[in-house]
This record gives sequence, structure tokens and C-alpha cells, in this order.
Amino acid sequence: MHRFGTGHRPRYAVVGLAATLAALILGGCGRDTPPAAAGAANKGESTAAIKRRYGRIVFDPCTLSSPQAAGTIAAQCAQFEVPQNPAEPGGKKLKLNMAWLPATDEAGVAPDPVFFLAGGPGQAATSSWPLVDGAFREVRKHRHIVLIDQRGTGRSAPLLCRGAAGVSEDAAAAPSDPQAANDAMLRAVERCAKELTVDARHFTTTDAIADLDAVRAAIGADKIDLVGVSYGTRVAQQYAGRYPQHTRAVVLDGVVPNELVLGSEHAQNLDSALAQQFKLCQQTPACRTRFGSEPREQLRQLMARLQAEPVEVDYRDPNTGEQKRERVTAGHVAMLTRMFSYAPQAASLLPLMLNEADQGRYGPLMSLSTMIGGQLDEDLNYGMQLSVICAEDADLFKPNPADAGTVLGDDMQTTLAAQCKVWPTGQRPKDFHAPFKSDGPVLLLSGELDPVTPPRYGEQVLKHLPNGRHLVLRGQGHGALRIGCTPKLLGQFIETADAKKLQARCLDTLGYVPPFVSFNGWEP
Repeated sequence: MHRFGTGHRPRYAVVGLAATLAALILGGCGRDTPPAAAGAANKGESTAAIKRRYGRIVFDPCTLSSPQAAGTIAAQCAQFEVPQNPAEPGGKKLKLNMAWLPATDEAGVAPDPVFFLAGGPGQAATSSWPLVDGAFREVRKHRHIVLIDQRGTGRSAPLLCRGAAGVSEDAAAAPSDPQAANDAMLRAVERCAKELTVDARHFTTTDAIADLDAVRAAIGADKIDLVGVSYGTRVAQQYAGRYPQHTRAVVLDGVVPNELVLGSEHAQNLDSALAQQFKLCQQTPACRTRFGSEPREQLRQLMARLQAEPVEVDYRDPNTGEQKRERVTAGHVAMLTRMFSYAPQAASLLPLMLNEADQGRYGPLMSLSTMIGGQLDEDLNYGMQLSVICAEDADLFKPNPADAGTVLGDDMQTTLAAQCKVWPTGQRPKDFHAPFKSDGPVLLLSGELDPVTPPRYGEQVLKHLPNGRHLVLRGQGHGALRIGCTPKLLGQFIETADAKKLQARCLDTLGYVPPFVSFNGWEP
């Protein structure tokens, strides 16, 4: 995430910031850009001459890239075949897309590789990697990195479902009639389900961890290290719980407890994070003078007005540069508020954006919501997200009257519940939502202001981990791997497999991002 300095910023800098926000949703990074063709970096050499083998898997050179990251990353790519239904090894097969990043010092490679597990549910490890690669420099010195696009994501039998993504994000591209938006997206899910060429019932977390262990065995690793982000922390806990004999160390960044019903607490978590973020404005004289002492009340009133009467607005489409005229709704405000809250650099803009809209200047808000809404549809393989949530969580949804007064309301649960009725739904093991218990080394990371996986989730999981340690990063949001000295701590933990001995005082230098009071910067 780009860090704002103290100098002046032109108004269009806000639009540039949005390009990275969609990558943060539920902890994932990047969009599903397939790796370049194998061998592209080695012109003039025969394919046979440049193939590499890791265990039983043969790899070809490739590059990994992301629109949100500069440059490309050299890697080795392969496809690995697994049964669609793990219970039927002789049945239909799926091809998993995977990448291997060899250790930079191959003379002293440790036997336990690191498996990186992306977020979502619905994001791919290979396209997420470029945004976190820098955090693993120390780790890569002596360990191979293995990236597997979880089945249903990236190039592993992707379940895209174009037009359906964004419903669970409060209808990012909502028309003025919210019910019409939900109906249209439900029809998109029904259409997608009918067009499937695979059995979506077998695209759950449980199926994914079976794939992980099959790859582990194929590369010849007795034990592996797991680094999961957001939903990837659910995958990591499920794997470590099912295959403890093959798990050496675990890192959970943006912790999702096994007990959590995905989607059930998003509304409450967002409002709690907003309360903390808006408090910073109240404690900052320039912000309090400029916007008053109640940004949350301003947000409530703005959404109420737009709920009662959406407003026609002229704006520039950030994707095409065209001038457009559309109706801005409460849904647009809710989605943008949620996405901005993921990172403190973006959250610092919220009081300013809300004040602009409150003054009737909706153009920047519409441009940003259009950009983020489109990226959400591209970044998440929504069908895979449905396969996970419908099998593992949806039947446990319960109405929460307290959601009625929140920014998101109960739209997420009600929309997902309706979609799950028409989506092919698998099953979860009986003990799936049991707490993760392990005597192994586990490092947990949380952002103090995380609107999705708040620090209390990390504390909840830590209770069952006698050799675990939970680090909370002051003033930070969702995703900690790249923040401050965390990459150094990550490298030390993977090297020693001892979270208790980490010298984490370097994190004390982290602080709060002050709120913007104008589009030029933090001060008037």
C-alpha cells in the first residue's frame, strides 16, 4: 500500500490510491493475472534444457506479475493434477496452477518449504504474490516458496461468475433499486451454476487442504511452513489441524478463527473499526475544526438521505476516462467506506470524502466506487467464494438485530443465504468449526484498526496455542506482512520456529496516519 508523505497531493492522487484498495479485501492481494508463458525469460534455449524438477513435479520458467505491483518476479511454474473429488481418486481430474520460487541461496536450502495461502475466499496465490514478495526476502534465503492457486481461483479451474461478485461487498455497482441489484446478481449466480463444467461442491477448504498435502508429498517435503493471510489463515489452521505431522510452523496474518462464521460479523467489525478511525479525527485539532466532531453521524445522515433519494451525479469513469452520469446511492457510500477502512492510509481520507459528499460533491466518490467495484469483480473468483461459504458457513447464519444500525446492515448475510440456495453446495467435516489447537510454533499478526479480522480474533485463537504469540500492529489495518519490521520478524520466526523469542520492539515505532483535511494533505 502506498504511504502518503507530508507534501502536497493533487486531487487525482485519491483516484490513484484506489487502484490498490480492492487488493486488500478479506486479506487478498492482486488480481488473477496468469503467469507469463513458460520459457518466456529464456529465449533461444530449448524447453527441455530449462525445465527444473522439484520432487516429482517438473517446472518451466515463468514470471509472476500484478497490475498493483511494479515489475515481474521470476519463478518456476507447473500444473499438478488432483482428483476433483478426493474421495474418488480415479474420477475426474483438476489441474492446479502452481509456482515455485527457489531459495536464493540454494547451497543451503532448508528441507521445509513455505506455502503461501492467499485470502478471499477467491483469490489466487500466484497473482497475489507480487504484492507480498518483498516481505519474504529473509525467508527466501534458505527456503523454497510454493504457491498454489487454490482450486476455483487463478488458473486452477477458476469459478469466476462474472456479474455476481460485489453482492457481498454491499452491491458495489448498485443501481438505485437495491432489490433490483440483488435480483440481478442472484440471476447471475443461477446462470453461473448452470454453466459450470466442474462440480462446485468439491471446491471447499477441506478439498483445498487435501490438494496442499498432495503437493507436499509430490515435492518430497516431510514438513512445510504455512503463511496464511485472512481467509488463508482458515486454510492454514485446517491444514495444520488435519496434518500436524507435516506442519513445522504457522503464520496467521489477519486471523480468522475456525469458530467464525464467515460474513456473520463483518457489519459489527466495520463499525468498531470506524469508531476508532473517526476518533483519531476528533483528537486531531485540524480535522475536528474542519469536519466537526462526529464523522460517524455525518456518515449516517448521508446514507439516510441517499437511501431515501439517490442523487444524479456527473463523474469521470476511471477505467475509460469517459464522462458519465449515474445515480449515487447509499450502497456506493457503504462500499467505499468499507474498502477505505482496510488500510490506514485510505481510512485517513474518509472524513474528507464524506464531507465532500455531504456538500453535494459526489464526483470523486462515484469515480472511486466505480473503480473499486470493477476490481472486486475481477479480483475475486466469486463462484469459489460461494463454494466455500455455502458449504462451511451459510447454514449457521443468524439474524443480528444490532446490524440494522451499521453501515453494512444485514445485506451480506441475506444476500449470501439467497445465493447459496441456488449454488451447488458441498459438505464440511463435523469438527470443521472446532478451535485450532496445536503445540506447534504459531505467529499471529493483527492490525489494531482491522475492520475484518480485529485483534480479538487473534486473542481467541491464541488461547489454544501454548507456543503461539500474537503481535498487534498499532494504527494498522488488514494485512501486516509488509508493515514496518514485520518482514524481519517473519524471517526470524521461520528460521527459528520460536515465536516467543522474537524481539518485536521494533514494531513500537509504528504510529497512526493523521486524517486528511484537504486533497492537498494533512494540514490546511
